[in-house]
Amino acid sequence: MPEHRRDVRRADWDRAVRRTVDIAVSGLALVVLAPLLLMLAVSIRIDTPGPALFRQPRVGAGRRPFTFYKFRSMRVGGDDARLRELIAAEIRGEDTSAGGSWKIDADPRITRVGRLLRRTSLDELPQMLNVLRGDMTLVGPRPCLDWEAEMFPPEFADRFSVRPGLTGLWQVNGRSTVGTLDMLRMDVDYVRRRRLSLDLRILAATIPSMIRGDGAR
Repeated sequence: MPEHRRDVRRADWDRAVRRTVDIAVSGLALVVLAPLLLMLAVSIRIDTPGPALFRQPRVGAGRRPFTFYKFRSMRVGGDDARLRELIAAEIRGEDTSAGGSWKIDADPRITRVGRLLRRTSLDELPQMLNVLRGDMTLVGPRPCLDWEAEMFPPEFADRFSVRPGLTGLWQVNGRSTVGTLDMLRMDVDYVRRRRLSLDLRILAATIPSMIRGDGAR
């Protein structure tokens, strides 16, 4: 069999296995974690006015938009102007870190329950719906906002060649302690080295990272 045909068959097999695992894991997680999801939703509604589930347009594979789900960790009606300025500065190469973090310091938009959700990454659990729907996969680049995608330099375009992930190299290598340019470099590095074995290593590192709260903010 010609080499290119073997590569095509290998890629087809990889996609089929990856999608099967995505459906099995996300479907099972939504069923098993249903009581926890309900408890978190109620806690969010009690803490501050507004919906428990946060919906937002994000950019997926091939730069196609999709609706992204997560638990709301901020007050309704917050302004993201400060975040846009922060990301733009980081992409220009400026050091915007404070106290070892590249996130907004003492962000007033974050709620009391939201701080706990972010520290434990529990706010990310509704993304299992995105994985089940096929918008996302278990391991991949971080799903970005449309205005972020417009800011990203052309050399990082490969990050959009695969579906964004629930977890990835950025999430298990520091998260908030990693700036935007380094995150983009990790995304491209992941895409170029993408293998099921690498995905398994990242998944294995994700739960301990969540428990320790590595870089979460």
